Amino acid sequence: MKTQIGIVGAGPAGLLLSHLLHLQGIDSVVLETRSRSYIENRIRAGVLEHGAAELLRACGLGARMDREGLAHHGIVLRFGGQSRRIDFQELTGKSVMVYGQHEVVRDLVAVRLAAGGDIRFEVSDVSVEGHEGDAPQIRFTQEGVAQVLDCDFIAGCDGFHGICRPSLPEGFITEYDRVYPFGWLGILAEVAPSSDELVYARHANGFALLSMRSPTIGRFYLQCPPDEDANAWSADRIWSELHTRLADDQGFVLTEGPIIQKSVTAMRSFVAEPMRAGRLFLLGDAAHIVPPTGAKGMNLAVGDVAVLSQALGQHYASRGDAGLDDYSANCLRRVWKVQRFSWWMTSMLHNFEGAGAFDQRVQLAELDYVTGSRAASTTLAENYVGLPLVGG
Repeated sequence: MKTQIGIVGAGPAGLLLSHLLHLQGIDSVVLETRSRSYIENRIRAGVLEHGAAELLRACGLGARMDREGLAHHGIVLRFGGQSRRIDFQELTGKSVMVYGQHEVVRDLVAVRLAAGGDIRFEVSDVSVEGHEGDAPQIRFTQEGVAQVLDCDFIAGCDGFHGICRPSLPEGFITEYDRVYPFGWLGILAEVAPSSDELVYARHANGFALLSMRSPTIGRFYLQCPPDEDANAWSADRIWSELHTRLADDQGFVLTEGPIIQKSVTAMRSFVAEPMRAGRLFLLGDAAHIVPPTGAKGMNLAVGDVAVLSQALGQHYASRGDAGLDDYSANCLRRVWKVQRFSWWMTSMLHNFEGAGAFDQRVQLAELDYVTGSRAASTTLAENYVGLPLVGG
């Protein structure tokens, strides 16, 4: 088998890259170890930056998103019983789109298959080799048959636990890592949103987030120990704690509903540098992880794809390899700014073990300043709606 770009991983990064390359007349094959049903139904991120939503529209993927997604023009920061809104539209002229990652994946799978795209689900024994030279290969097994995919370049879009990053030469990558001393208990519930926009709440009991996935499905998060057992949280306990942490002095009313999913996610910040080794490029979670407080995980992947698809387009149009040579540096410039923002939001809103009264008062002062100063509010809004995907 032969193709121009071999893509490992059918998450949003791999599928979007395949689609953008197709629009430029560049062939690709996408290899995925999971089933189509699995990738189309796993619940992950749910907020698209302004630039990410615009990119999806520009490449023909905006119709269902605009029909079923929820455009949000701000967020609410809740602390000390007060609710203060950051108005994205007024401060930046931009908004974000609440549209689940699994919905983006469904749209991408559909458009790639409709165009005759080659996506191979449920493959196994995937390995990459030859990327340090001129003849990269991806080896894999499909339906019990061992196969080899020859390609010009390999895109590693296979996530934090994938095989692409570990395949790089020992010592080639520098890893920057921070593990946070808490996790998030994530809850999916059949309930209409209790707020028109996301609510980020700092409370003495811990952080809470009110989010949503649709007009009938709510998404909630509670700060908890990173090794917490989700089964230790009954529905009564979950709703009681959400009521407590999300309360404000204006009589906020939280609507309850049947809980259909719950799980605990540990939180970390991670960056691998560089994001390229020869003809192998790392994208998305294969190269970086952010705590979900800033809603940036999927958006960082979209940024990587925008940079690489543009660079590959230039390469195959015989306009040079400057974009490929600068891929890692261009992506990392944005990655580190987004890491800073995600770390800052996390630090401002969560309780840290061992933090004293002084630290807690500083957090409250920070929130008071951010919501009371137009300059500070603009900084938050500008980062939340998203820095430019290319050159950010």
